[in-house]
Amino acid sequence: MIIDCHNHADWHRHNLTKFVENMDRYHIDKTWLLTWESPEDEYSPSYNQNVNVDAVREGGPISFARTLSYVERCPERFVLGFAPDPRRPNSIDRLKAAVSIYGAKVCGEVKLRMMYDNPDAIRMWRVAGELGLPVTFHFDYEFDAPDGRMYPRPNYWYGGGIDCFERVLKLCPETNFLGHAPGFWSHISGDDLYDKVGYPKGPVLPGGRIPEMMEKYPNLYCDMSAGSGCNALSRDPEFGRQFILTWQDRIVYARDYFDNIHQEFLNSLNLPAEVLDKIYYKNALKLIGEL
Repeated sequence: MIIDCHNHADWHRHNLTKFVENMDRYHIDKTWLLTWESPEDEYSPSYNQNVNVDAVREGGPISFARTLSYVERCPERFVLGFAPDPRRPNSIDRLKAAVSIYGAKVCGEVKLRMMYDNPDAIRMWRVAGELGLPVTFHFDYEFDAPDGRMYPRPNYWYGGGIDCFERVLKLCPETNFLGHAPGFWSHISGDDLYDKVGYPKGPVLPGGRIPEMMEKYPNLYCDMSAGSGCNALSRDPEFGRQFILTWQDRIVYARDYFDNIHQEFLNSLNLPAEVLDKIYYKNALKLIGEL
């Protein structure tokens, strides 16, 4: 069995038919479908060519309405995720309703220009834990546009960085969190590239914050999706293989796209079958329960 723990409805011009065909091509049994609710001025207009055409009206690039549509039309293949913006006063009520009415099992994706440890956010993460929902965080550091662009924004940072994430883990010990994106995965290494390069290359140096935090916080899981996750684990293959073996119980297979680079990488490492099973589906089921 294979479960993709991070993908999106109507993402990169894949409608439901193309999405399911893609899953079948790569032998993926189920996919966690995550929303991305965000004010219009917090995401790059470049996303508009690849996402929900009613993004502004529906509250974000990847709306709950589109996500639910996939789950209702193809319930045997998709798991419903939903992450309302915790800055809105009705966010907790909406999250609870998504669980009680529609059966949401994941709180994600959280991709917002805010500190994820603000009091309103902490309140929602704790409720997610009470509801049994893991929370998927996207982190990005502030990199100014290489062409000097200033409008509509010079950069698109999200989340507040690794120190903020550690504060969340401390404040919400009963909630499981999945770290994702360049601002998380760059901290696999102890170098100083995390706020300078989106996808650092070269050997992984001792002292990375991710290994340290995995030791300290049993509620931290790794979402290996996108180029950031695959790059972090493959930039130093010997380290990556050992990292996977060490943390085999808290890493999940995920894509955030429609290629097959993550399976190709995992299958190249000669990992024991029981380790691959955990990453491909058993850890996902541990986080959300049997499907």
